[in-house]
Amino acid sequence: MKERLLDTQAGSTERWRQWLETRLARRRDDGLWRERLTMSPSPSATLRDFASNDYLGLARDPRLAEAQAAASRHYGTGSRASHLVNGHFEIHDQLESRLAELTGRPRALLFSTGYMANLGVLQALCDTKTHIFQDRYNHASLLDGAALSGARSRRFHHNALEDLALLLARSPEDSLKLVASDGVFSMDGDCANIEGLSTLCQRYGAALMIDDAHGLGVLGAHGDGCVGRAYSTREVPILVGTLGKALGTAGAFVAGDDILIDALIQFSRPYLYTTAQPPGVTAATLAALDILRDEPERRERLHNHITYFRHHGHALGLPLMGSQTPIQPLMLGDVERVRRWSDTLRSHGFMIGAIREPTVPSGMARLRIALSSDHERSDIDALLDILETLIQRERS
Repeated sequence: MKERLLDTQAGSTERWRQWLETRLARRRDDGLWRERLTMSPSPSATLRDFASNDYLGLARDPRLAEAQAAASRHYGTGSRASHLVNGHFEIHDQLESRLAELTGRPRALLFSTGYMANLGVLQALCDTKTHIFQDRYNHASLLDGAALSGARSRRFHHNALEDLALLLARSPEDSLKLVASDGVFSMDGDCANIEGLSTLCQRYGAALMIDDAHGLGVLGAHGDGCVGRAYSTREVPILVGTLGKALGTAGAFVAGDDILIDALIQFSRPYLYTTAQPPGVTAATLAALDILRDEPERRERLHNHITYFRHHGHALGLPLMGSQTPIQPLMLGDVERVRRWSDTLRSHGFMIGAIREPTVPSGMARLRIALSSDHERSDIDALLDILETLIQRERS
């Protein structure tokens, strides 16, 4: 009996292995295989990074490193428990207050990652009786959060308010409705129509949730993002932001009114059951917020880079998209073309994201160029030179 049971278990394990091997082989055959790069803490002087989301160049700022080290010596390297056990320190309170102030909200709540923040909001605020409406180009964390909530989920065409209006009009009038959208779309670099979304939500009695991961620190008069102080909690009641992009650290937050934050503290499983953010990371983020406030020239320099790159890219005939943000995709379409351009750029010392399905739809593969205030004009010129060579090679 025991031997038959062991044979059955071994057979089941082998079937799983075969299934996984088939999936992996298909991924390779489709040219969609992903590989991790092992980076050095001191990048080579010949390596030019146009792949990361470090838009303000803060991830390697020594002031953040010193703040993190000092806080780690004072508090210890880890928080030891979740926020609701004994892992919530006064430095967490300080950061939540600063983030609420930056975004013009009454309160903010820290999460360990942006992915967990989106899962936590949608899981806590929605259930099987809720209707969620999402932009088709939303980040995977919003899509997964909707699935986790069990809500009835519909996706409207990208930035198409008329499509959203039709979906909202057809939903039950007395149902709970939530519209979720990226603020800046991470693969296209364009911005949501916040005003239009807010107007529709108020017309149809829906709550609006904006994930401003790629806008925070970059957009807005104060680096407060594409929502921030420009829109009240009545207009955008649920605001999510991440700390691991323009602010150069790690983690995320949700900002809103007292009822929203209290509800998340009570019902958000990713918040309840996760160890609190390490105090050192919290201190580094506070230092980043000081720099964001005191050095607006970083944002000005970044936006000058964007204007410069787009002007010269258009002159070269590059397949630019409509982005006015640091995310500057080159729409190449074909997976093999993306691989070919990416390999050439890598051989010349440029790190640029090669984006393929399933991250983007089939036929919409692209290079995702990410600009930073840390770049020198000479870095951008060198990139443009290689891109010019690539496009001329295809024309000849």
